[in-house]
Amino acid sequence: MRKDGQKVTNLDSMHKIMPYLMSNRCEAEVYYVEKIDVTELIEYLDKKNKNKEKHEKTTLFHAIITAVAKTIYNRPLLNRFIAGKKFYDRNEISFSFVAKNKLEDNAEERLIILNAKNDMNLFDVSNKILTVVSETRKANTNDMNDILGIVTFFPRCMVSFIMWLFRKLDFYGLVPSFISDGDPNYTTVLLSNLGSVKAECCYHHLNNYGTNSIVATIGVIHEEKVDTKIRKFINIGFTLDERIADGMYFAKSIKILKHILENPVMLEDKIDTVINIEDKN
Repeated sequence: MRKDGQKVTNLDSMHKIMPYLMSNRCEAEVYYVEKIDVTELIEYLDKKNKNKEKHEKTTLFHAIITAVAKTIYNRPLLNRFIAGKKFYDRNEISFSFVAKNKLEDNAEERLIILNAKNDMNLFDVSNKILTVVSETRKANTNDMNDILGIVTFFPRCMVSFIMWLFRKLDFYGLVPSFISDGDPNYTTVLLSNLGSVKAECCYHHLNNYGTNSIVATIGVIHEEKVDTKIRKFINIGFTLDERIADGMYFAKSIKILKHILENPVMLEDKIDTVINIEDKN
């Protein structure tokens, strides 16, 4: 019995055997890059941010998180994870990302965890992210940084033993909440916004501990000429644990995400709004 998910019992034999054939996430990774037209989305955000101060603005990153949350709600297998060779459906949709105090090489990084509630929309998500990031930066610390600081204070042999014990607790779902609640490897999606430093999306591995089944990296906005018009695009790279669902399921999920981002008014709807794009090709 886990505190963060419900055990899946209606699996077919193929899925049941997968954790034994591929015992860890890094053995079961699939990587995919999707190019998305964000021309309308950027225009939409510019209008919404017209009279806002810089620290209050809803960003492209906020929009992507909201769109991913809406996609996961509509494609619940994306919120599934494998732990202890068993499948679980996560109790909530959650995200993790890193916020730097400054955009400098040596600037300290802060881990941010966001739980997306079903009744939230783009502006709720944006406000929550802005608040959490601001509070974390003002505090100049967060719980996970403090915990890691204590653990790494010990000699190497003690750190190795602590990590061995941690992996055992992780296998049986017994990691204390004060650790797992602040660890990005225990969220639905781990995001890296490389576009914020003018970089392109890249492959990012999954980790063999925790419950994180999806990593997404977001690239820089770039322009391309389409039918004599200049359009704006981003590339998003996804690394997924293929054991939680099949390729067709992933492909349709990305199609839904793309549809949301290319029709930004949909971001004003609640996360739990049902989306059907079968007849929208």
